[in-house]
Amino acid sequence: MTVCIYYHPEAYSTKGERLMGRNAAGESFLKGFFKHSKPAESVWVYNESQEEVENFSHILNSFGRSENVLQVTKRRYSRLREASVLYYPGPDLGKLSRHRRFFGDHAWSLCGITHTTASSGAMDALVDLVTSPLREWDGLICPSSAVKGHVVNVIEAQKEYLRREIAATKFTLPEMPVIPLGVHLEDFIFSDDTRVSSRQSLSIDGDSIVFLYVGRLSFHAKAHPLQMYKALELAAKKTSKNLVLIECGWFANDFIRDAFSNAAKEICPSVNVINLDGRKPEEREKAWSSADVFCSLSDNIQETFGIVPLEGMAAALPVVVSDWNGYKDTVSDGVEGFRIPTIAPEAGLEGDLAYRHDLEIDTYDMYCGFSSSFVGVNIQSLTDVFCRLIEDKNLRISMGKSGRKKIENQYDWSHIIRSYEIFWEELSDLRKRKGALEEKGSSQNTGFPPNRLDPTSAFAHYPTKNLKLGTRLSLISADKNSAIEMVNAYRKLALVNYVNELMPSSEIVSSLVDASSEEPMLVEDILKSIGPESKPSAQRGLAWLVKLGVYKF
Repeated sequence: MTVCIYYHPEAYSTKGERLMGRNAAGESFLKGFFKHSKPAESVWVYNESQEEVENFSHILNSFGRSENVLQVTKRRYSRLREASVLYYPGPDLGKLSRHRRFFGDHAWSLCGITHTTASSGAMDALVDLVTSPLREWDGLICPSSAVKGHVVNVIEAQKEYLRREIAATKFTLPEMPVIPLGVHLEDFIFSDDTRVSSRQSLSIDGDSIVFLYVGRLSFHAKAHPLQMYKALELAAKKTSKNLVLIECGWFANDFIRDAFSNAAKEICPSVNVINLDGRKPEEREKAWSSADVFCSLSDNIQETFGIVPLEGMAAALPVVVSDWNGYKDTVSDGVEGFRIPTIAPEAGLEGDLAYRHDLEIDTYDMYCGFSSSFVGVNIQSLTDVFCRLIEDKNLRISMGKSGRKKIENQYDWSHIIRSYEIFWEELSDLRKRKGALEEKGSSQNTGFPPNRLDPTSAFAHYPTKNLKLGTRLSLISADKNSAIEMVNAYRKLALVNYVNELMPSSEIVSSLVDASSEEPMLVEDILKSIGPESKPSAQRGLAWLVKLGVYKF
């Protein structure tokens, strides 16, 4: 079995100004492939540029590999017959399968991977799989069960559409295994001296407890920080400990930087917040080696796997994450850290987001941001977990050890690359068996397009629970006036008011709060005072009020 890597430098590099999760994942994969794949006579690469192929060869040689590099180009596309599998770093296999058809569907196998699945491009690519000439010996790797769940949702919606509209009955789809991303364990082992010097360089004393967030710093397109800030402030007051929060990432612009800064000053004034540029390796090392606890409360549909909790485990840190998409696969609650319950509206309440995105009223970032605004994290659980980890050093150490052991046994790239190779071998064997036979023989409607599903339907399986009419909510505070005043104050924050046009009005918020109690109540009962035309948006708005800390579930 021989694999040809479809090489586009941007997909495998973290050196660009806009560092995205897929860049980090691609770079980490390529390093893992060069370090751990089986040696061969030649390494195949698909790229039109000789200069970029030479760059690929240079990276290969830097890992002590001396194989000959063979180049495939559009003009020499048939050379793929000599390879077994073409690996493409994305989900859009349809175009590649149509290109392959000139040489026969059985000529080689195709294997892609999907990272984010919420963008219009990704969803279009998933829909295209259904009608493309893909075969059983092709594959689409899903890094998490959450990714596969959404992929299946979109594909099944498209199949149902084709059954209804053109009476289609035959669908051939690629294999879709769940194979996680990996980490390089050795990159996250730091000496005591490194820890001391890193903390000193950041003016952090030995008694402070350092929480760390690593990732793109975007409240609308990555992870909203409000609930993390709020829980850290409550934990600081309950434990009387000096808390430091390191946010290691990058801001897309000054507006977002100021939004984070102003929110932190307003919500967690007792916490020392330090920003580091996560695009710089030396800054990332400072962050990881200084930390006591890693925290990532993803609430965004563009997240699919989440590599940073694995990096936190590799660094022997307890990890505190939201119970959300790919994090459910990798973090065992109470073992390597804690998964904090999340809540989102029930399916069918965000159709407006789907059509706004499709009509390009909203950008992809705003589509994700609007959706994430209705995802809440259980603040009480989060605060309790923070307090436990702050006060119990032995718990931090034991969870950190468990996390590192998990990485060593399951998620180091040495294991993941072997899983890739086994899958590629299976595709190649299947192609040889079934493709030869083919060569001899040849010559439910949701009201929305399958590639633009309402995110509360498409991603209904992401949160711990969905906020339905039968869900019970209760006010966190008996002081209803203070709760309403808090919401009005938060509306003035840039990281909240950007979504004002979709939020419940102040009048509806007041009605909801007035109709609620500290005792758990059914959502259906809370909504009794709301007119029928406003009930869907008010029900959705209750999830927003959970996010803001008005309600608990």
